[in-house]
Amino acid sequence: MTDSPMPPLTYLGSADVADVCAALPVVDIVEDTLRAVRREAAGLTPEAALRWTTPSGAAARSLILPGWSGDAYGCKIINASLGNHRLGLPRAAGLIVLNDPETARPAWVMEGGLISALRTAGVSLAALRALRDPDQVTEAAFLGCGRQAEVHLDLLVRTCPKLSEVVLYDQDPGNARRLAARLGTSAPQLAVSVVTDAREAAGRARLVVAVTTTTEPYVELDWLTEGSVFVNVSLDDAAESLLMGCDALFVDDWQLVAEDEHRLLGKLARTGRVTGPGEPAPDGGRSVDATLPALVSGAFTGTVGATDRVVVNPFGMGVHDIAVAAAVRDRADELGLGVALPH
Repeated sequence: MTDSPMPPLTYLGSADVADVCAALPVVDIVEDTLRAVRREAAGLTPEAALRWTTPSGAAARSLILPGWSGDAYGCKIINASLGNHRLGLPRAAGLIVLNDPETARPAWVMEGGLISALRTAGVSLAALRALRDPDQVTEAAFLGCGRQAEVHLDLLVRTCPKLSEVVLYDQDPGNARRLAARLGTSAPQLAVSVVTDAREAAGRARLVVAVTTTTEPYVELDWLTEGSVFVNVSLDDAAESLLMGCDALFVDDWQLVAEDEHRLLGKLARTGRVTGPGEPAPDGGRSVDATLPALVSGAFTGTVGATDRVVVNPFGMGVHDIAVAAAVRDRADELGLGVALPH
């Protein structure tokens, strides 16, 4: 008896991934995955993190996020260094590995940076669609103007057809100006302004998206106007006054929050000042209103008023990377894309 030939490992580079992703309904995929998580048809296991200081003194980390969605099983390896901008490189880069569901052998490996950015933006937009009528979103402010801001804006323009004004802030004004110039070409219908004060930016729009690299909370509750949705994509932009005082607070996965030792919301949870969805609020504290799977699936029975200030604080669920990567794999397979690598 001879051994069966080993199937090849297929690699998708960044160009192929970008071509396929351009036509994917990312927000719909994310919403479907959130609903699948709610009914336990998708899920994730604890992530692993390796952190270090680079020779130049920058904070660096490597995260491994396993997840599954339907019959897709795999993990994302996403690495980042806060010093990459000095080298002219994106902050984050990585790979996604999809496994054969029968043999468990790695079957597809693909560039993961774009997929990671897309699924992150997809979560933000899925939450926004569950909280506000997309046709009523006319202005947005971005704190941070790197790759995440670009990807968010691309999806935002597609999701909110009445969007007409964008306010940009970055600690490096050059980043904001470059993004403004890009929008002038890709979305000329938008009125884009660059400001030099984060508070001014946050106060000029009812959708505020924080996509920075800060680890020092700074956005206070009184920065936001009534009816604002603040999406805290990056590590720690929302200050304690905002997390504790907002009218509604949503997270993607409560367990991820409760176990986190670095971000402010995780610290508030670990000290007992914030409790999970459905739990009584502690004295002087608050509870999370719901997870995003509950919100998107309609299981959240609370109400969010038009004038409520809402915080969406997604920590990042690897299951979304696997779901988007599976869609990329399927389309790439149809198109015959990818390079076969020998095992």
